Amino acid sequence: MFELKERDGLARIGKFYTKHGTVETPVLLPVINPNHILISPNEMKEKFRASMLITNSYIIYKKNELREKVLKDGVHSLLGFDGPVMTDSGSFQMYVYGDVEIKNREIVEFQKKIGSDVSTILDVISPPDRKYEDAKSDVEETIKRAKEVEADALTVQGSVYPDLREYCAKELSKLDCILHPVGSVVPLMEKYRFSELVDVIVSSKKGLIPSRPVHLFGCGHPMIFPLAVLLGCDLFDSSSYAKYARHNRMMFPDGTKNVDEMSYSPCPCPVCSDFDEIKEMKEKEKIRKIAEHNLYVSFSEIRKIKQAVHEGSLWEMVEERCRCRPELLSALKKLGGHKEFLEKFEPLSRKSFFYTGKESLSRPIVYRFRKRIFERYEKPEADILVVLPESERPYSKTYYSLIKKISEEVNAHFVVNSVFGPVPVEFDEMYPVGQSVVPDDVECEEDLVKEYAEAFGYSNVFFWEGEKTLEELESFKEKSSFNLDVQKIKSVAFYQFGKCQDLFRGEIKLVKSKNGKTRNVFVNDEHILSVRNDGFFTLKMNGAKKLHSILKYPGMRVVVNDDAASFIREGENVFSKFVVECDPEIRTKDEVLIVDKKDVLIGIGRAAMNRYEMLSFKKGIGVKVR
Repeated sequence: MFELKERDGLARIGKFYTKHGTVETPVLLPVINPNHILISPNEMKEKFRASMLITNSYIIYKKNELREKVLKDGVHSLLGFDGPVMTDSGSFQMYVYGDVEIKNREIVEFQKKIGSDVSTILDVISPPDRKYEDAKSDVEETIKRAKEVEADALTVQGSVYPDLREYCAKELSKLDCILHPVGSVVPLMEKYRFSELVDVIVSSKKGLIPSRPVHLFGCGHPMIFPLAVLLGCDLFDSSSYAKYARHNRMMFPDGTKNVDEMSYSPCPCPVCSDFDEIKEMKEKEKIRKIAEHNLYVSFSEIRKIKQAVHEGSLWEMVEERCRCRPELLSALKKLGGHKEFLEKFEPLSRKSFFYTGKESLSRPIVYRFRKRIFERYEKPEADILVVLPESERPYSKTYYSLIKKISEEVNAHFVVNSVFGPVPVEFDEMYPVGQSVVPDDVECEEDLVKEYAEAFGYSNVFFWEGEKTLEELESFKEKSSFNLDVQKIKSVAFYQFGKCQDLFRGEIKLVKSKNGKTRNVFVNDEHILSVRNDGFFTLKMNGAKKLHSILKYPGMRVVVNDDAASFIREGENVFSKFVVECDPEIRTKDEVLIVDKKDVLIGIGRAAMNRYEMLSFKKGIGVKVR
């Protein structure tokens, strides 16, 4: 079973429950070959804090001495490791050598007998150069094999064809298992075909149910970990630490380097503190030391990724890492083509939005922001649009005097031509605009402003150029009734909840802090909303009741079964296993209405998952109730 603890989009920190203990993901599984142990499993645990290992059951099976021992004592005893052990089936050996004399059922049953925590099917490897029809046949055979055994790990195949990957993933998701590896990706990584790797992972994720962890089979280089985690991969296995070491190659987060070609090491690991000594060591000792370094770097990168997920800064980390190679940068750009899918898993907000380059504008949060502006925003009654240049945020404070001066003479509305596109000044404190850090010299797209003006029916558009623009505006004598404070709360509410004009029907009263920021919203003396740190609203029960009556089912709703209703009324959190339906538009950190099967409002809270996750996970919190 898998439990979601923290997340940043598709990336997640989770708990993977096995017979030999619980593993926190993302996790790296060092590959142990019982015939050639370079670093012992005990050292893996004590020195590198490895919590889970992987070994090849076929390699053990085909050697009589190992087979007899493991059948008698179990795989954990054979390896000398008391934590979880995953076993591979021999699919790779079958693909490479073609004469593996073992069947799917036979090898899966063997894995069960030796006490593997995660047994794997003998899937059919489908490499990148496979023709479509052959890859399709491989997928059908893999699905057939998955159905004939009770393996713990069912591997997604389909070569480089997104439709085959998604189809295979959907079919395997219907079967009972605990883990889904994504297979046949090593050739893509070896040839730096990272753009295709992105397509393979995303298409697999589209078909897989989100409650099962995903293992990127054969991915052992730290250079790829951040991108893979961003796309929702949870487990990695590494034989690379040893393979690279045997060729005198050190792994780093930005690539590999040959020790003999290095004068200095930028790495702070214990091995590299004596870097000069490494170069003088005898071959066997040198290989071991390089392998240790490779493990230190790999496990360190996993920890850095977890911290980034915890902080909500994984996108920034990935954008930084992907600039270490042109092929990775191409892969980063490829993410823009998947923004519609990625947006479904994007939280409503994060602590900040750091701009690292033009690729930052392809993040799914920017796609959502622009989309919701065009779909949910309602402009004030004005035919004149004044476009202000990018400036220090909040815009309404920076441009306060100018907006006031123009509004006294002309009925105009104001947007800022920002890197996010045209931003109505009402959104200046809301994520991502209000929390963004952007260089001063980033060019903004004027075409988006023209598109915005046409979509909202402005008859006159003025790009602010100082007194010249002011003189032009003076010919339109019509005093504005624009109330920025009221327009701001309405605009943010529409963006967050959908169009809900009746929420503000009545006398509006705003309670502000000492610095002039709105903190609470009252309508007809009823407290309906409070302002969050991210510029969005926290729902109060009065506001929830209004929205419940305004929004048609299933708008903003999380529907729970009868067993949970009484606990939720008392303020208990909504566990995902009790959710029976959910609004598809709900995103993580959204305010939600909790209702029973009869659509009776029983609570309010903040979503910890989206619809697909709430209906899939059987463990973990779906909504944090207030």
